[in-house]
Amino acid sequence: MQRESLGFDPRTPSVARIYDYCLGGKDHFPADRAAAERILEVAPELRAAVRANRAFLGRAVRFLTECGIDQFLDIGTGLPARGHVHELAPSARVVYVDRDPVVLVHARALLARQGATTVVRGDLREPDTIVKDPELLRALDLDRPVGVLLTAVLHHVTDADGPEEIVATLREALAPGSHLVLSHATGDAGAAFAERATEVYRGADAPLTLRGRDRIAGLFQGFELVDPGLVWLPEWRPEEADLIDFADGPQTSLFLCGVGRKG
Repeated sequence: MQRESLGFDPRTPSVARIYDYCLGGKDHFPADRAAAERILEVAPELRAAVRANRAFLGRAVRFLTECGIDQFLDIGTGLPARGHVHELAPSARVVYVDRDPVVLVHARALLARQGATTVVRGDLREPDTIVKDPELLRALDLDRPVGVLLTAVLHHVTDADGPEEIVATLREALAPGSHLVLSHATGDAGAAFAERATEVYRGADAPLTLRGRDRIAGLFQGFELVDPGLVWLPEWRPEEADLIDFADGPQTSLFLCGVGRKG
């Protein structure tokens, strides 16, 4: 399928840059700040949701590192603020993939001295192109286990773009022992949130497609869910210390998350 251009228009809000704003980062523009403030007026829980996703990423990366994973493929989360993979697993090889040109420029500048960290431009909707990218293949050994991170990105893929097929393509490229880390906004959180989410992301560079528990569970086909399985975001291994401070707001139960292992 022919995909849309990966061009850059600073007047169009970017989801990655809205997240960056919510995390207190610097990688955003006036249009992103204005969109974020409109979102927060309608859905003030967004800031807590973004921080909860970052905390889940921290727990998951530490868990995978303990399982012996020493290379990571992080698709679509950009590089906003703190607590990212290269900080959580400094001895690992890490490849970041994002389609936002501004995020890419910022990430490459930030990571210029991180020899084991690579930044690749790519679109999640084209996973076959991502896993064949020459830069990625120089950085990661796909014959060995990889931790693939899809945190808060698949709900920005429409049903027409086939999220199940996207994950299946990535899974087929992975060696046994690889892990999938996934968090996804869900309509199971309630009709009110679904209505707000449809409204607040209007005008951003990616849609928001909410999916129910069964659809999200289906994304793990071919992976065995590790304990505690598919749960609300704050419930994934809550006994582990987080890098995110929630003192200024509660955690959120708008996202389902889980970690799966390829046998």
